[in-house]
Amino acid sequence: MSYRPAGPKLPIGVVEPLTRIMYRAMLHPRLPLSTQRALADRALGVEPLPRDTVVRTLTVGGRPTERVTVGATETDTAVLFLHGGGYTLGSPHSHRHLGAHLAAVTGAAIFLVDYRLAPEDPYPAAVVDAVASYRDLVDNHGYSADRLAISGDSAGGGLSVATARRLLDDHQITPAALGLISPWVDPGDDTHETWSTDSVVNRGWSRFCADAYLGGGDPTDPGYAPLHGDLTGLPPTVIHIGRREALYAQVIRFAEKLRASDVEVDLLEFDRLWHVGHQQAGMLVEAADAVDHLGTFLRLRLDA
Repeated sequence: MSYRPAGPKLPIGVVEPLTRIMYRAMLHPRLPLSTQRALADRALGVEPLPRDTVVRTLTVGGRPTERVTVGATETDTAVLFLHGGGYTLGSPHSHRHLGAHLAAVTGAAIFLVDYRLAPEDPYPAAVVDAVASYRDLVDNHGYSADRLAISGDSAGGGLSVATARRLLDDHQITPAALGLISPWVDPGDDTHETWSTDSVVNRGWSRFCADAYLGGGDPTDPGYAPLHGDLTGLPPTVIHIGRREALYAQVIRFAEKLRASDVEVDLLEFDRLWHVGHQQAGMLVEAADAVDHLGTFLRLRLDA
């Protein structure tokens, strides 16, 4: 049975144009970054949380973190969720609703870490924070790596891959699974053919974010752009992408490279759902179905 959160549902043809208007205003490249951050926290937090959601604040890996559960609050499975926002905005608050819907499907505790953002803290600060958070959950919070997955959307999806790679290479730790929603796996690539059909991101804002996160680094550094790195040994991975998204081509290349590296991949493409449309799971059937697919993949690996 598909995941169906309580509350009224709206037609996708109504929600999409409203979403486009909201993001066009919020992600305008000339809008001060402080205003973008404030708008993201408010605009993405308007839906009610699923019933029986419990949010606890704590520190994980030295960073402020929200632990989100739905139903049972004690569980031996967990997901480290790394929020999107172009590495320049986003927070546990902006992604609390998505984390709660994912918690409802997985039955796991979702840890939303407030990793450092650019331009104040460019690469590799976000990777350092994410790796430290994962290790802290294993070392001090009672989770074993085979019961602890990593998930993220957009920039957080790319960060999820970079984190898994660093954990594997530097600490010989393999997460249970990766759950990637429209992962930004090559921020240095802006040659997309689908900018005009993307309802959320725009070229000017994306270029600003990519440059801010890179700082003075190398745009082909695998920690910054996982598409350019070695993918062998990564855990089972589920990837979601919309066919009209600006990131579509690079995500397809990434999925192909994963398969060529003998990584288990479940790729789901959407005809109509937009970039991280999963955020609207409380009001949109298509978004709830997407969360159900992603969460079920993670739950099966966590419970294996």
